[in-house]
Amino acid sequence: MNTWMEHEPLLRLVPFVGIFAVMVVWELYRPRRPLDAPKSYRWLNNLGLVVVNSLVVRLLFPGAAVGVALLAEQQQWGLFHLTGISSAWPLMTLILALVLLDGLIWAQHWLFHHVPLLWRLHRLHHADVDLDVTSGLRFHPLEILLSMLTKASMITVLGVPVLAVLVFEIWLNAMAMFNHANIRLPQQLDAKLRWLVVTPDMHRVHHSWHADETNSNFGFNLSCWDRWFGTYRAQPRDGHESMILGLPHFRHLRDMRLDRLLIQPFVR
Repeated sequence: MNTWMEHEPLLRLVPFVGIFAVMVVWELYRPRRPLDAPKSYRWLNNLGLVVVNSLVVRLLFPGAAVGVALLAEQQQWGLFHLTGISSAWPLMTLILALVLLDGLIWAQHWLFHHVPLLWRLHRLHHADVDLDVTSGLRFHPLEILLSMLTKASMITVLGVPVLAVLVFEIWLNAMAMFNHANIRLPQQLDAKLRWLVVTPDMHRVHHSWHADETNSNFGFNLSCWDRWFGTYRAQPRDGHESMILGLPHFRHLRDMRLDRLLIQPFVR
């Protein structure tokens, strides 16, 4: 399992770069809607935030979530290890762990919308006036750290296998870029896909500036959670081409600057 740790950065980087490149080309040739803000300016600052987040996580969590899973495995912490499920039924454990971790991310996302202090961190993600592949990477460092602590806690309690954590991290990043991308899917394909996973049209509703639409469609990967908990909304009331994205405030170009993004949670 030390091999996973040795190659973990590369195993995550290669799919990240590949999916990012595919989404960029797709957005270029099949965009869903026109952009309102200068693309190069937004990208410079959104991707600058990604660099800051990566440095912060690697500084405070050198092994990231995979390192926590490796420690839990070595110490035999968590339900999967204590009950022997992970060794007896590895494939079932992998699938169960992926579903449970995704449910955790859904619940965490819901909390970030409904707890005022957490919303001050999360609103940075929603303040983007456009939605494209970089929006799926645009989170405040403090939110990233809280999310990491939440995942680490569940990984420890359940004893999630190292492979499951690595697969989930890759899957989460890939889906975040996919469902935030400004891409056009055939309507029939979108309708079928969203019965299983969150599509770009489904997630775009979540970025509407109407509060009731913002508080819907919390899923990143599996779409079942919103259907089960009554937070699913099929379409935006204003239509995908006409809807306004972002928040009523933080809409000026200066608000998109990296330094302003970092201090945004502390600004009224």
